[in-house]
Amino acid sequence: MSKPVPAVPFRSVQYALRLLETVCRHGDGISEDGLARSTRLPPAQLTHLLAMLRAERYLRRLPDGDYVIGEAFTRLGTTGSRRVLREQLQCKLVELRDDIGAAVYISRYEDGEVKITQFAAGRHAPPVTEWVDFKAAAHASAVGKALLTQLDHDGRRDHLARHKAVRLTSRTTTSERALFSQLDSRPPTVPVLDLQEYAVGTVCAAVPLTAGTSVGCLAVSMPLQHAHRLRGAARKLGQQAAPLLLSLSL
Repeated sequence: MSKPVPAVPFRSVQYALRLLETVCRHGDGISEDGLARSTRLPPAQLTHLLAMLRAERYLRRLPDGDYVIGEAFTRLGTTGSRRVLREQLQCKLVELRDDIGAAVYISRYEDGEVKITQFAAGRHAPPVTEWVDFKAAAHASAVGKALLTQLDHDGRRDHLARHKAVRLTSRTTTSERALFSQLDSRPPTVPVLDLQEYAVGTVCAAVPLTAGTSVGCLAVSMPLQHAHRLRGAARKLGQQAAPLLLSLSL
């Protein structure tokens, strides 16, 4: 049997939330067959999501095979759940940094601005040097472009009216029409790339993380000499997007 291909992150999260709601209604546990009947998810998709939810400790499997709510999900209902969620996300970023071997970031678009809310870097995974404020460089950075892709036309124009698309390197796109065309032509499952558009000597990739009305992204950066690893790193970002998006949705 071939390995099932996971759905795009947002669809996977919708299904995962449906599973969690179903398990919550069965406090004493529910079997995989019971979950299949209740959620009507295809077997391959159900198996994939159950494995993800167990790995993230949102679900726990009992010795008899039934599923109950796991420790990580229970902790979200305690005092200080925001801090707990932030800690969980940071641990996930550190794991992803070590797996990819590059700095990783979570960014959000809040109050009309690009904000790096969490990141994990290190000696062997240096972060991007912020030589121009990220808030003013959405048109050039992978993070900024991944956030702009999730805004409507008016939202993008409003942002660029406040932050002009100036040339930062010889590769920077400064035409609003060309930038919007680039964003609109990108398939939703393809990462956004920054190939020395923000800073000479640095390449980046980002995947959108849309949770409800929240606009965010997961990104990676690395020095130019490691550019041959960027697309592989971007694929891993896509694979990890669903668990992180689920955390942001809870």
